[in-house]
Amino acid sequence: MSDTIIEVQDLSKKYLIGHQMNYSLRESITEQARKIYSTVSRKKLPDPAYEELWSLKDVSFEIKQGDKVAIVGRNGAGKSTLLKILSRITEPTRGKISIKGRVASLLEVGTGFHQELTGRENIYLNGSILGMSKVEIQNKFDEIVAFSEVEKFLDTPVKRYSSGMYVRLAFAVAAHLEPEILVVDEVLAVGDVEFQKKCLGKMNSVSQEGRTVLFVSHNMIAVKNLCQRAIWLDRGQVKEDGNASQVISSYLHSYSSQINQQVWDDIETAPGNEQVRLQRLCAKADTGALSEQITMATPILIEVALWNFVDNANLHVTLHVITEDNITAFTTSADDHDLPVGLYHYACHIPGHFLNSGLYKINVLVVRELTRVIFELEEAISFDVRDMRQQEYGYHEREDGVIAPQLDWEMKRLNQDSLNSWNNTALRSKLS
Repeated sequence: MSDTIIEVQDLSKKYLIGHQMNYSLRESITEQARKIYSTVSRKKLPDPAYEELWSLKDVSFEIKQGDKVAIVGRNGAGKSTLLKILSRITEPTRGKISIKGRVASLLEVGTGFHQELTGRENIYLNGSILGMSKVEIQNKFDEIVAFSEVEKFLDTPVKRYSSGMYVRLAFAVAAHLEPEILVVDEVLAVGDVEFQKKCLGKMNSVSQEGRTVLFVSHNMIAVKNLCQRAIWLDRGQVKEDGNASQVISSYLHSYSSQINQQVWDDIETAPGNEQVRLQRLCAKADTGALSEQITMATPILIEVALWNFVDNANLHVTLHVITEDNITAFTTSADDHDLPVGLYHYACHIPGHFLNSGLYKINVLVVRELTRVIFELEEAISFDVRDMRQQEYGYHEREDGVIAPQLDWEMKRLNQDSLNSWNNTALRSKLS
């Protein structure tokens, strides 16, 4: 028996977008003639007042029972349309979907609740829509209320709820009424950080119970932590489907422009102020030219050239190295120097076998007297660290962690005397 719970075959969805048409007299006459010809000849001509938009185009995939799958992509890629079709909110233009089991969806804020009913009434309404009996809903009622933290407002119409309260109750209902498939869109971004963690934990436990989770989010850290698989939609089509970390890395690289050098020849328009201005920023392989590919084994050189306009200024340059997930990998600073007015060059050497693979951005700060930031430029430059192990050894997943240092290890064989001594020492430490 197949454990496939969702099967999508050649799914497409078309919308017609209306355009305001301002016709001249000649264009109006031409348009009327076009309509008459279309009627007489029975040929349907395209209407210039409308434009076809394919939100989804020939999308196919299968999802197994218990899978946690992320749908990623830019705004307008078709993610929400796909979830609406899977949730039976809208119909596809063509293609087939097969779903085994009940689907509970948390899509746009406001979807699924009746605004005039209270929180209590909406819990029973949603349970009934999912096909649950009143007894089944009552058995889950206390858990739903406790999770949502809206006990004081249960008998208040939900139209008076804040967006945060609304989402908390909606998620609690969707997750606790035991659907076979839980579909969650970006609406979790409405909640506070603690509630988001709570929701991610609940979705994880839901999947461990054998239920399936479909998750749409722009929070790539949350996606990596929750999902083992990701489907990347681009302009309504599946661009990539596979391991979540690899798909997310490909997705982030697709729109993150890599700028590993910036030079400002005009000192008047260079970034900075009356105290300092940048002249050049660069990140490159420490062993070669600017165009040389950087791998995990490559030493990296980051260069900063700046103008100092204040005599005897006690300055130091700080670099924040940021991952593609917007996590600070590390911070490093140059030593302080009392600088006379002039142009200065700083060089920071990052050893090979230190950074993990991925795209890195550099934030540059210039600090005075160790306490005052006098200039800061975010995402000034970026560089890409490639993982060549796949080419060298075959398939190799990305290492966990922000960095992937190659550390020194020692191994030696113990002779019998050393082993007896080591065992006696270990025994004494347990007895003490």
